[in-house]
Amino acid sequence: MKWIRERDALIAQTLAFVQSVTGRKDDLLQPDASAVGSPVAVEIVAMEAVAVEVEPPQVPLLPRPAPLMARASGDFRTEMQARLANFRKHQERFEREREEYCTATLTRLRAAIRDAGPPAKK
Repeated sequence: MKWIRERDALIAQTLAFVQSVTGRKDDLLQPDASAVGSPVAVEIVAMEAVAVEVEPPQVPLLPRPAPLMARASGDFRTEMQARLANFRKHQERFEREREEYCTATLTRLRAAIRDAGPPAKK
């Protein structure tokens, strides 16, 4: 099958590239001893013998982000304090609304139980 040979050749080229970049041979993706006599292994060896000049892609260097400076005072500190105060205010409002809802629900439930009265005896 042609695609198997192409895949194996690509794996061999990738392995050769990794070894040339790292400067050492890895034990990863080495063909096992049972496959040495197969035609696919022979083709892989033939593909490895071909010198392939591959330049690593040139990645443009991104500018470094500005370091975060710890400010003891100033806009950052006041903004954070305002945000925390706002967050606490919302949390207190949610808690108050939950308590009111729970109280109203229990009041309705108790009224429904009281209005139903005791069960009728037969």
